[in-house]
Amino acid sequence: MPSLVRVMRVNDFEGELAVRIARRAVEAEVDGKDDHRVDAPASFREKRGAFVTLSTYPDLSLRGCIGFPEPIYSLASAIVQAAHHACHDPRFDDLRPDEVDGIVVEVSILTPPQEVRVRDRRELPQEVVIGRDGLIVEYGPYRGLLLPQVPVEWSWTVEEFLAHTCNKAGLPPDMWLDERTKVYKFEGEIFHELTPRGQVQRKDIAHGSGH
Repeated sequence: MPSLVRVMRVNDFEGELAVRIARRAVEAEVDGKDDHRVDAPASFREKRGAFVTLSTYPDLSLRGCIGFPEPIYSLASAIVQAAHHACHDPRFDDLRPDEVDGIVVEVSILTPPQEVRVRDRRELPQEVVIGRDGLIVEYGPYRGLLLPQVPVEWSWTVEEFLAHTCNKAGLPPDMWLDERTKVYKFEGEIFHELTPRGQVQRKDIAHGSGH
């Protein structure tokens, strides 16, 4: 559904605002403030999937990444909740107040996931574009997601991207070849701080810019 991406396009002003909202939510969460007020335009009331990624600066090591792939919340609510949860990513210790000045915030705003259907599972890689698509792999209760920027940052092939998404779900790396495994793809527009609380820029992942 190519038209979906055009309809849900995020402009640079909205992208910067999304990052500012996430930054405020992170700081409020770390300071123990219960502040969920968001001053945002009407477009932020639309239901959208969103992820918030926290990285250390300047080495850009992952510090937390949580989000909602499906459009079940308004964009504003999805960003605020994802930002709060990213401070408590179970893979890491909780974000401390003394770390906030040393992280950069990134927001990924997503299109709804669509199942990739092929006659032959070996054709699946032909339906995925590195630098455009994120992936979800689902098999029974097992589910794994990787954002579109991840394979670019790691210079993966499509087959490696599928394998790592299977691993993220706790599945064998070749499980995407099993017809019982569901594979979904989605697109994302990504905006990130260049420095802590600094300039916000759109990340052009198709050309490998950003970290």
